[in-house]
Amino acid sequence: MVKKIILDCDPGHDDAIALMMAVASPEIDLLAVTASAGNQTPQKTLNNVLRMLTLLGQTDIPVAGGNQKPLLQDLQVAASVHGETGLDGATLPEPGFAAQSITAVELIAKTLRASTVPVTLVVTGPMTNAALFLSVHPELRSKIAQIVFMGGAMGLGNWTPQVEFNMFVDPEAAKIVFDAGIPLVMAGLDVTHKAQILPADVIAFRELNNPVALAIADLLDFYHIYYSQPKWGFKGTPVHDPCTLAWLIAPEMFTSVKRPLDIETTGKLTRGETIVDYYELTGEPANAKILLDIDREKFVDLLAQCLQTFA
Repeated sequence: MVKKIILDCDPGHDDAIALMMAVASPEIDLLAVTASAGNQTPQKTLNNVLRMLTLLGQTDIPVAGGNQKPLLQDLQVAASVHGETGLDGATLPEPGFAAQSITAVELIAKTLRASTVPVTLVVTGPMTNAALFLSVHPELRSKIAQIVFMGGAMGLGNWTPQVEFNMFVDPEAAKIVFDAGIPLVMAGLDVTHKAQILPADVIAFRELNNPVALAIADLLDFYHIYYSQPKWGFKGTPVHDPCTLAWLIAPEMFTSVKRPLDIETTGKLTRGETIVDYYELTGEPANAKILLDIDREKFVDLLAQCLQTFA
């Protein structure tokens, strides 16, 4: 069954790959895209959404820009990972269309109202837009089937020792989303660090020799610069955000558990840490499916299949 989704993202190299998958897969009906501030400033992430959709030949998908900063703190971006534009490394076209004149919150609301079936909200950046939507339009919560997000981890971080970047940027927004009573699927570092693209995979993508595959290969080459640092110990490049789309398209390639999920918003050393009650010690309801492992080869095959559609 085709899954209708809204993608809230902050491109970002891995967001760009997730966006490509959402367009390419016959299992996904991409209804709208909203841009969040995160990997780069909101102006740059919105421009990157428009540039990627132009590259993908999808200029009719509604796009809107989101909030300019996190709920309670100044924005911190990941230029050290994604470069000055947020999508350094590839030559992308200039936007061939404009964003909607409404905000991300209102585009999400408009899209949900128009849908006759519940829609999956996929969040691959900080959760600011999702939290604001849930706060402004509580009457539309029932129109969200589930929230599938990249963020968090069980006990390790990639931005501070315990905190993953998306959760670090806006933990208060994540708290609002986690507490909303909507089914959650978490693609955290536990699984995304296993979703590595090896150098040989990038060569294979480049050999597909279509404009999208070549651009994705160039993006992966740049993205690998950050992840090639010895401290990570990676053989390839982990692509975090595409795990959300991969789970929607082919959940059988993942292993998961359903557990209680919360987030720390006040700890001096742990603000933004996701708390997965793995051993169910708290007695709280299991509100989230936690993705723990992935079949890497099947994941890479899925990416290749998606890239082939642009030939």
